[in-house]
Amino acid sequence: MSSLQEVNPVVLGIRTPTSLQSLAALITGQISQGVNKPFKRVIDVSSGDPHRAGMRPISFVRQVLAVCLYPELLKEESLHLDVRHRAQRLLDTCNGGSVGSYSVAACGIPQVLKAVAEFITRRDGGVCSRSEDIIFSSGSQMTLTLFFHLLASGEGEAQTGVLTPMPCPHTLPILLDVTGIALVPYRLVEERGWAVDLDELHRAVTTARGRCQPRAIYISSPGNPTGHVQDRETIEKVIRFAATEHLILLVEEVYQDSVYGQDKEFMSYKKVLFEMGKRYSETVELVSFHSISTACLGECGLRGGYMEVVNMDPAVKKYLSNMQGSSSPPVLPQLALELMVNPPTSGDSSYNTYMEEILHIKDTLSQNAQQACEFLNGLPGMSCQPAMGGVFLYPRLHLPPPVIKEAKMLGVEADVLYCQKLLEEEGVCLGAGCENRQEDTNFHIRLCVLAAPVTLEEVLARLRSFHLRLLDTFPL
Repeated sequence: MSSLQEVNPVVLGIRTPTSLQSLAALITGQISQGVNKPFKRVIDVSSGDPHRAGMRPISFVRQVLAVCLYPELLKEESLHLDVRHRAQRLLDTCNGGSVGSYSVAACGIPQVLKAVAEFITRRDGGVCSRSEDIIFSSGSQMTLTLFFHLLASGEGEAQTGVLTPMPCPHTLPILLDVTGIALVPYRLVEERGWAVDLDELHRAVTTARGRCQPRAIYISSPGNPTGHVQDRETIEKVIRFAATEHLILLVEEVYQDSVYGQDKEFMSYKKVLFEMGKRYSETVELVSFHSISTACLGECGLRGGYMEVVNMDPAVKKYLSNMQGSSSPPVLPQLALELMVNPPTSGDSSYNTYMEEILHIKDTLSQNAQQACEFLNGLPGMSCQPAMGGVFLYPRLHLPPPVIKEAKMLGVEADVLYCQKLLEEEGVCLGAGCENRQEDTNFHIRLCVLAAPVTLEEVLARLRSFHLRLLDTFPL
């Protein structure tokens, strides 16, 4: 290609991400080369990557995967017996008994898909899940991209649209751009803890018609990055709305293991759907997404996830399998997924340690979320809705007019400029709210609170120092 005119116009239309990650990498490189900075390291808490933020991986998971990678460890008697037995069982599901072979099937190893279906059935109190409705891929973003490719069609008024929450996961807008789908925004209500509002859904779908063809609604539950946890009443209203408007429900439930708000519990859309009677349970199309990047497992770098497809025409679902079949999914994350959905049980030699580690992660997350929220609300010019689940806080910034003016002069969003200055002066990388498509007149930042307490304490101390210094220079 010799010019931009030869580049796919869809690619040219992909929105440009903020430069914060590149800046963080640049500063880290400068530190390693001996450049003097007022901090010794960059701390990145912009995304849900708990291991990078100092959280320890689950011993059972890592031990089993280690044995699968190096089967000679099957003879290592210092490892618990259930670790070695599980590793052998997983190796038996692999072609040639090796994780280095191609996956047995394009949609995932059958025994792993069966374990996922059994997990979903247990989770939902007996609502049946079938392994043939489960499709594995390299992370929830990849599974979502697969489905978007299936959904995308048309141009102009006929272009496929997806109702998308504002704010939404920061990776979602780019996925919509890549697949040629129109983003149809619906605003969450910040003053109600980022709740879904039914009137806003009706406004969004009505406004979109004539501009595109809305065909699906995206839901994040628990909310990413808001931490909102939907109750049964809200879920039922959204399901009825989707049924009335003939929309497919796309439900991201990655943080289902991390609900900690008082009197809050995770409730899957599928469970509620199947308890609403046949009028809905047999007609509403639902695709739910989960991954091993979940809070407790936190194996983000392994890139593994699945979708469960409900009430979809088998002839259509077949094309999802065909699309996935063009490349064999990686084996190791499939094995990690099996360990996530089928953990040690009481009586297993690894059970006590496993439960101690899981409870430690959950306690750390809950305490961090509460303490960080109180801290942020104590800073002048900042307000934060308490999170009920998930791994993020999403506080609002009340920025001085000179900062907003400077950002306009530089051609960047004011929350991006705030994060750039914080990164350059204090070595803390946060996410800018505009990445989550928060497009009203308010500014926000995104902060992952699933971090080692000592790491989070350092992040908050650096943030306070920068924030107060900024307000000293430019009072509100």
